Amino acid sequence: MNEMTSFDVEKIRKDFPIFEEKIHGKRLTFLDSGASAQKPTVVLDAVRDAYTHTYANVHRGVHYLSQKSTELYEGARETIRAHMNAESVDEIIFTKGTTEAINLVAHSFGLMSLKPGDEILLSYLEHHSNIVPWQLIAERTGATVKAVPINNDGELLMDQFTSMLSEKTKIVAVTHVSNAIGTVVPVKEIIDLAHAKGVPVLIDGSQAMPHMKVDVRALDADFYVFTGHKVFGPTGIGVLYAKNELLEKMPPYQGGGDMINRVTFEKTTFATGHSKFEAGTPPIVQAIGLGAAIDYINGIGFENIAAHEQALLSYATTQISALNNVKIIGQAKHKAAIVSFSMNGIHPHDIGTIIDQAGVAVRVGHHCAQPLMDFYDVPSTVRASFALYNNRDDVDALVASIKMVQEFFR
Repeated sequence: MNEMTSFDVEKIRKDFPIFEEKIHGKRLTFLDSGASAQKPTVVLDAVRDAYTHTYANVHRGVHYLSQKSTELYEGARETIRAHMNAESVDEIIFTKGTTEAINLVAHSFGLMSLKPGDEILLSYLEHHSNIVPWQLIAERTGATVKAVPINNDGELLMDQFTSMLSEKTKIVAVTHVSNAIGTVVPVKEIIDLAHAKGVPVLIDGSQAMPHMKVDVRALDADFYVFTGHKVFGPTGIGVLYAKNELLEKMPPYQGGGDMINRVTFEKTTFATGHSKFEAGTPPIVQAIGLGAAIDYINGIGFENIAAHEQALLSYATTQISALNNVKIIGQAKHKAAIVSFSMNGIHPHDIGTIIDQAGVAVRVGHHCAQPLMDFYDVPSTVRASFALYNNRDDVDALVASIKMVQEFFR
């Protein structure tokens, strides 16, 4: 698909049927893409067509529908390989989402590699899905989880990272973009520093993939994970990229059909490459939908998307900062289009409920980042997360709805 020569947000909005809906009789202002993004018609059509015209189980079938379904499913894998610039399709493993992908690495690579006294290095910016799996593995192996601190702007303290990286560190697992406050983490620097000490790195790219082009070979990431529903694809699909040399050493995460070479009651030998980690019937149609989503955003172009979103972020930050009794949480120099805020004396759930009546959808809560909320000494925040289909009208609607909250609690 050819990249758009100019960014036309109104044309893009027409690609998303959800924006024809009215919420409480109001125009929909959807600012919750960080939780799950809306779906363009091309993705909906790809899913419907797969179920309607070509659906069958993949790989072992010799009949036409199975062959066609396999072609589309594996075609989606190649689309994602090319998008991430992985060396081989064997390095692209389909999972249910980021959470399963991290659990796969933790339970396979982690159990294989960790022993008592070893350290797993995370950061204060992590989503629970990049904390809890490592804690579970640490309990089983005797390893210790440590977290790199941040400053008040929400930026990782890189001098602290460097000092915490030691011969005890056996894996570093950090987010690329904070889901709660939008900080863009210098993952290339982290990878280079870790590799200098022979430490592999996992990057949680769930919040990065909708906003920026990710080249896993340029980053030299050992593991890179993301989830499909945040990048305008279906739910129930995610991706684990892992270097071939690591996959060859890692034991299977789950056992079942399609991940085997030969099964007897005495012994089972396993498939190689991605197949070893895809037990059972895979998320066939979801993968096809994700491939369509990746094609769609590549057609728009990440330079166009980034420029549009950064302009929105700047406008939203300026407008919200000007409001009385509103505090933006996280003001890193490098941010994705996320604005997280609180209002003194007003619970975020009350804020979210009131502004919902204006048709404004935001996320309220701890955003599965309770250690980060503890750092800022807040129980939760209101999070407005922007995507390629948002415009200035959305920012204006958010600001007007916040003023409604101020009036209500005046």
